Amino acid sequence: MLTRPRLLILSFSPLRTDARVLKQIALFSDRYEVTTCGYGPAPDGVAAHFEMPRSADYQDLNGRLITLRWYQAAYWRISAVAWVRRHVPRDSYDVALANETEAVPVALWLRPRGGVHADLHEFTPRLNEELPAWKRRIAPFHRWVCRRYVRRASSWTTVSPGIVRAYQEEFGFVPELVTNAAPLTDLSPSPVDTPIRLVHSGACLRNRRLDVLLDAFAASTADATLDLILTPNHPDFLAELKERAAEIPGARVLDPVPYEELIGRLNTYDVGVHVLPPTNFNNAWALPNKLFEYAQARLGVVVGPSPEMAAYVESLGFGVVTDGFAADDLSAALDALDAESVAGWKAAAHAHAYELSAESQLPVWERAIDALAAEAGGDAR
Repeated sequence: MLTRPRLLILSFSPLRTDARVLKQIALFSDRYEVTTCGYGPAPDGVAAHFEMPRSADYQDLNGRLITLRWYQAAYWRISAVAWVRRHVPRDSYDVALANETEAVPVALWLRPRGGVHADLHEFTPRLNEELPAWKRRIAPFHRWVCRRYVRRASSWTTVSPGIVRAYQEEFGFVPELVTNAAPLTDLSPSPVDTPIRLVHSGACLRNRRLDVLLDAFAASTADATLDLILTPNHPDFLAELKERAAEIPGARVLDPVPYEELIGRLNTYDVGVHVLPPTNFNNAWALPNKLFEYAQARLGVVVGPSPEMAAYVESLGFGVVTDGFAADDLSAALDALDAESVAGWKAAAHAHAYELSAESQLPVWERAIDALAAEAGGDAR
């Protein structure tokens, strides 16, 4: 009996709610013996799981060591990294798939026989560059991680063409593109409602300026409603948004929906809205999962002039791009909505559903991991 190659998927995230990691698990669990390591209970379909405690924080950088620029010591003292070194055995896997730059050095330390694939969800060295203290003190640490470790991975993927270019230009390695596309769904566009039902779903993060969506909706003359379905990442900001929405007729802030139910819920709406101000590099070059979730829900979209999102929307014709990122720009786009245009956008999302699905992206991961398994002498066929 052939033994399946052993694949470790490592992510410092709650795995059961991490959409990108769940796609990796689903892709490989049939042909690989998949072990996961991350926060929360074991995801479905894995052979083994290392559940990291919340006390093992991947962000607890030692401030003194960072100030002294003793980055090697600072990295290995991160409690999440130290936990992995204590609990996950070395020399036990054919391949490691490390999610985000922070996981790559310890994945290399584990010595998988075929090598490490690095899936980079962001351009980490410019993650919070809008914060002067972070840019001054923490960004150099992340650049050190990329130079010292991430470029030693055997292969790489990331989420948008702009981030591909950034890693290539600054660090010399070229990730392949795997967008944050959602799995293909067997849905059809719902009829356009009166009033038109607008929705935004995702993380409640202050730097995404979701207050601008509410300001724009309040100023719009569109015959529409707006629901914000938000996870409580920044609870104080969420409270502010709820208070503001309560003052605006037709606007609501709703509790988050389990990921497996999200696209079905979104299918009851007409237009997904995501105007993301370029408050930092990653926001400027974002190609987020919600754009693809809206498409799988067969919605039209209204997006800001972010180059990656605008390119998809304009080339495939499933929505409109605002002139700018201000509330007035979004209000103008909302004022121009009509049922006929929205129905056309929803039809275009339906026509391009496969092109905008995870299924169109997954072969890139498959080729990369299979190549490393072959290097280890494993057979994943």
